[in-house]
Parts: sequence; structure tokens; C-alpha cells
Amino acid sequence: MKEIGKYLKQARVKNGVSLEEASEDLNMSIVQLENIEEGNVRAFKDIFSLRDYVKDYAKYLGLNVNKLSDEFNDFMFERTSKISLAAVTEKKDSSKEEKDEISSPYTKIKDKKNIPMKPILLITIGLIVILILFFIIIRISSKKPPITSELLGNGSELYELTY
Repeated sequence: MKEIGKYLKQARVKNGVSLEEASEDLNMSIVQLENIEEGNVRAFKDIFSLRDYVKDYAKYLGLNVNKLSDEFNDFMFERTSKISLAAVTEKKDSSKEEKDEISSPYTKIKDKKNIPMKPILLITIGLIVILILFFIIIRISSKKPPITSELLGNGSELYELTY
């Protein structure tokens, strides 16, 4: 980022523009412009706003915005990348060594064998047993008592219960 800042400062000086004039034209503070020219990334809360400031500043100075934007993106990639470029481009003979050396939580394939099957199986069997018992209890409690020969009397008459 320091190289980008130096480049912007050289272009500003070459164009004969003061920090105050650039600050006023870009609606940015002088401190922000100084931090950009010094390459002080930590002075900005948001990296996306810094990128926009650099683009606006480059456009204001008549510089190639695409070239500067690419350089800024390269800088941010190098700064934020967890895996070094050398590790990515280096070829390994053993896939196990490559797997151990280059790993990212975003590209790691989760192992499906880690799913615990015993608790799921026990819960399923338990639910089936509970359902079977529930249906047996309902069936037993809903049965009507059978009519027996004692209720029929001598075989020709039915006795009715009255309350």
C-alpha cells in the first residue's frame, strides 16, 4: 500500500495540487489523504471505503484507475490471504502431505462418517415401541365387553341394563 500511496503523492505533486485543494475537491479530510499517501491502512475502519477513496483519488489525479485498483486488490490479497501463493502453486507428490499443508475451513470437505448413528437408531426404536404400546392400550380400552350366556338368560330373552 505504501507504493500506491507514494505513486498517488507523486502524481498529486506533479499535477501541482495541494492536499488542501484535493481534500476540498474530493470531500475528504486532509488526514485521510495523508494516510492514503503514507500507506497507513490501519487509519481506515473499512477496507472497502479505503478502496473507494483510492479509486476516487486516482480518478481525480487523472491516473489509470483500473491499474491502481488491481494493485490495491493484489495488496489486499497478499495481506489477507491465509494460504501463501507459494503453497498453492507448489506441487506435492503425496496427496496426504498436500492435504495437511494446505487446508482451509472453507474448502475442507466434511467427513460424513462422523454422524453418530447409535443415538438416532435408539431414539427411532424407542419411538416405535411407544407408538405400539399406545395403540395396544387404546385398542384394549375401547373394546366392548362381550355378551355372555349369563346375560342371555335361558336363551330367549335379553336382559337390558337400566339405570
